[in-house]
Amino acid sequence: MKTQQNNQPSLWHALSSARDLTGRHLFGAEGSIALNDLIEGTTLYGRGEELCGRSVLVMTANQFTTASALIELDGIARRIVVCPPDLPTEHLPFVIETAEVDVIVSDRATFALGSSRPMVFCPCSKEIGPRNYDRTVEHETEWIMLTSGTTGVPKLVVHTLASLAGAIDPGSNAGGDVVWSTFYDIRRYGGLQILLRAALTGHSLVLTSGQESTADFLARAGSHKVTNISGTPSQWRRALMSGAANKIDPKYVRLSGEIADQGILNRLRSAYPGARIMHAFASTEAGVAFEVTDGSAGIPPRVIENTPDVEMKVEDGSLRIRSSRTARCYLGANAPVLKDANGFVDTGDMLELRDGRYHFAGRRDGMINVGGLKVHPEEVEAVINRHPEVQVSLVRKKKNAVTGSLVVADVVLKVAAQTAQKHDMRELQEDIVLLCRESLSSYKVPAAINFVPALAVAESGKMIRNNA
Repeated sequence: MKTQQNNQPSLWHALSSARDLTGRHLFGAEGSIALNDLIEGTTLYGRGEELCGRSVLVMTANQFTTASALIELDGIARRIVVCPPDLPTEHLPFVIETAEVDVIVSDRATFALGSSRPMVFCPCSKEIGPRNYDRTVEHETEWIMLTSGTTGVPKLVVHTLASLAGAIDPGSNAGGDVVWSTFYDIRRYGGLQILLRAALTGHSLVLTSGQESTADFLARAGSHKVTNISGTPSQWRRALMSGAANKIDPKYVRLSGEIADQGILNRLRSAYPGARIMHAFASTEAGVAFEVTDGSAGIPPRVIENTPDVEMKVEDGSLRIRSSRTARCYLGANAPVLKDANGFVDTGDMLELRDGRYHFAGRRDGMINVGGLKVHPEEVEAVINRHPEVQVSLVRKKKNAVTGSLVVADVVLKVAAQTAQKHDMRELQEDIVLLCRESLSSYKVPAAINFVPALAVAESGKMIRNNA
């Protein structure tokens, strides 16, 4: 084990050093924990010292116990492996073996491990008990985040708290009445960022629950007077459609994880006229890169060229990032290389310069091949979403004997449009196609427009794309 060598204290130490935690809590649907109680006690039944220097898999049923366990374990464990809620059970042995897990921390009574590796089970609880071990000596903890892999098994991404928290100013909002929240799950990179922002600045955090609707969560977030809240554009669209968006009155609204088109930015500006609305780019591997604060879709070139502490470039159309916020590597003997020879992470997100701003065209691995011509689904979606009757769209491919693939679009209409008579639907389809023809090359124009009641959103908060 190594003692902390970076300038970033552990989460527990940061909370302990906060000037005043009075009234600051972790709020979950299951209950709440005062931050003062959390730094004085334990949710690990007093077994924290037993976990010192171990590789710990945090595998909890809800975010509430996850948050308290992560705060306690950072600075104690040699390695924390953060297990997302939807990890397939068949991938658990791979994670355990690759991360050399020797302790499972969980709030579940029993579950199948599927691994022969000797391990200790340590329960965690939402209840605070007395801490009976010394926290004055701390160690640098390795944080392992899981992300989807092309082979089916997840990739294990190695971070430290310093790289995870590189974009966070611990002095920001100090002493203010700030309450954080996020639609993300904190067991994913985007949600973990918000947990870290709350913990490192000593502010309350309201967590979501998989057992409540979007409307119920917004009502609960409003009751705790949430001021700062983040989510993907898909999650924000759900919030705006829930009928409960007015339950919160945020001062800071953040979008990330998907392309933020002008439509969703405008709708959020209308819903929350007093809020700072920004969209940001981050990924589990590349870390937090930048944020755009001018209310417009796309990225001003100056953001790419001159963001403090982050080097970015566009090479072969793909955004490349180098900074202290990027992950160290992928974990595992046969893991792919994360960075190139110069230390840049290739994000695989394609940028195009249009009208003086960079715009995300889509993922390099998500393109549709139409007779040898490449179509980014997100580019077509951005055009369709500009139609005044469209809530959101998903562009996908359909097999075709002549061109290999055709572009088709599934479209969710706004409530007013959904009440229109059926004989108006053909006219509306033609209107959307006309808009696409005015803005896109002919091979990018959808061959079919399908009106659907909703689009599937993954637990990550992003629309589920299946171009198979």
